Amino acid sequence: MKTLPELILEHSRRLPEGGMLTPKEFLHLGSRAAVDQALSRLAKVGQLIRAARGLYVAPTTGALGKGTPAMEKVVSALASKSQEVIVVDGERSAKMLGLTTQTPVGDVFLTNGRTRTLKVGDVKAEIRHAPRWMLSLGATTAGSVVRALAWMGEAQVGEVMEKLRKQLTSVDWQALSSVRSLLPSWMALAIGREVV
Repeated sequence: MKTLPELILEHSRRLPEGGMLTPKEFLHLGSRAAVDQALSRLAKVGQLIRAARGLYVAPTTGALGKGTPAMEKVVSALASKSQEVIVVDGERSAKMLGLTTQTPVGDVFLTNGRTRTLKVGDVKAEIRHAPRWMLSLGATTAGSVVRALAWMGEAQVGEVMEKLRKQLTSVDWQALSSVRSLLPSWMALAIGREVV
């Protein structure tokens, strides 16, 4: 018969890179204290990585030995497990859209869940609670536009809209138009001018 730590490790090996483990998944195998202790011990010996309180991920294995999973994959797994919307912040969205050349410092994500920090190896990601309007279009291009505009601010909206006019599709503009009533007035007005 396999031990609790062996069963946890066996499960972790079946997960995709960045897949999350939580104590609740293993309560059918033992008491909460036993599960917590097993996860903690596996993290101490490097068999698992403690990403946050009650959240663990398996290290990756490759030709160079054990490594850490990509933070984007860990965040994606967290979003799936917790049924939250988690998207990149406005600064990273602006960079992806070519609206700024500034390189974002650190990983910051926005969520409709609670604010928390993940740490996987040497990489930290801050997950911040954001208002509903910033997440209304999810991880789409139009959603990135909303977050980029919010990050850049009202003062730069004219210049930003000129750049966006050249790169967004009519589908993106329709999506933006569909959420105008949720957006701050200055943003809704700027998008309205482009859609007409």
